[in-house]
Amino acid sequence: MKTTKSNSRRQFLGALALGATASTLSVLTNPIYANIPMDDSKKLSEAEAWLKNIKGTHRIVYDGSKPHHGFPIIWNWAYYLSNNSMGVLDKEMTAVTVLRHDAIPLAMKDSLWQKYPLGEMFKVNMSDGKAYTRNPYYEPKEGDFPMAQIEGIKRMQERGALFCVCDLAIQVYSGGAALKMGIDPKEAYQDWVNAVLPGIQLVPSGVWALGRAQEQGCGYIFAGE
Repeated sequence: MKTTKSNSRRQFLGALALGATASTLSVLTNPIYANIPMDDSKKLSEAEAWLKNIKGTHRIVYDGSKPHHGFPIIWNWAYYLSNNSMGVLDKEMTAVTVLRHDAIPLAMKDSLWQKYPLGEMFKVNMSDGKAYTRNPYYEPKEGDFPMAQIEGIKRMQERGALFCVCDLAIQVYSGGAALKMGIDPKEAYQDWVNAVLPGIQLVPSGVWALGRAQEQGCGYIFAGE
């Protein structure tokens, strides 16, 4: 079957932005997902405004492409910890974590983890090997992080750290979940968007945010595996 120019472009963008597999790319090219918006000027303007919150002399952006036992969050906390030890105040720095590809569930409320279930889908497991049914990295409980003093997303936001999540990945993975569960992909997509945690910014794609953060003076660190 001949691939159309439009589908070829979608496949290329999906692979570039997400490192997606053939199965996830099929979600993007499936005609039943055609009504999910790929572009939204309001979302874009909000994302661009969010970038202005990057402040201070010391700026870093973490590329979180996988849950990686919470390390996209741990490295954010470690940046503040180590800078504080050198006399740098929280207000003098910003650590940004971009949650993209397989790390997007770290941006979601517990209710979505239970409805879809994200722990099993993204292989986010407890120490006993069972899949989490809640987000362990927003307000962590004992045992969620390797050290008790590590602070979660909510606390790091209070300190000025920034977190964003990839809208393109949400479209892909919510569509895949919808296909598996036999529900309307537009409904699933809206479920996922509505479940983004307070203060976490929806961005057009993770790679868009990584590029823009570096344009704002952030150094780049890979926080995946």
